[in-house]
Amino acid sequence: MKGRSGRHIVLQQDALKSAQAKGYSLATLHLMVGLPGSGKTTRAKELERALPAVRLTPDEWHLRLFGQDLNDPEHDTRHSAIEALLWEIAGRKGVDVILDFGFWSRTERDEFRSRAVQLRANTIIHYAPTPIEEILTRLAARNASLPATAFPHL
Repeated sequence: MKGRSGRHIVLQQDALKSAQAKGYSLATLHLMVGLPGSGKTTRAKELERALPAVRLTPDEWHLRLFGQDLNDPEHDTRHSAIEALLWEIAGRKGVDVILDFGFWSRTERDEFRSRAVQLRANTIIHYAPTPIEEILTRLAARNASLPATAFPHL
């Protein structure tokens, strides 16, 4: 995955340079890919500080609007609505966005890349290849003192 991701970034950067040379101003969608506890949000925050980009993390929006509602029957419906709203924000032309959605499945990544093409936006995938043992250790620590910006994970 690491090699593919690196190649993808190079190809996307070449496409961006070509488009810029033709006078187009493309936004970039940064897709954060990885399991809970893999470091996606930490990396997304680093990118937000380093780039002129807006970071969109659904869990943070969800928790601020609805609190810890993980066991509420409406949780998934609410979360889907928040992701749809954040996608609308990401779709604004000329705005670079860091989508901290997880993108666990290839289908989901392909869907968002397809949406980016429709917007004539550049995409860069940021994959967090973290060993499962480290993820489990991080999740246990996070769940023990759960921050207000995260849901508990098993």
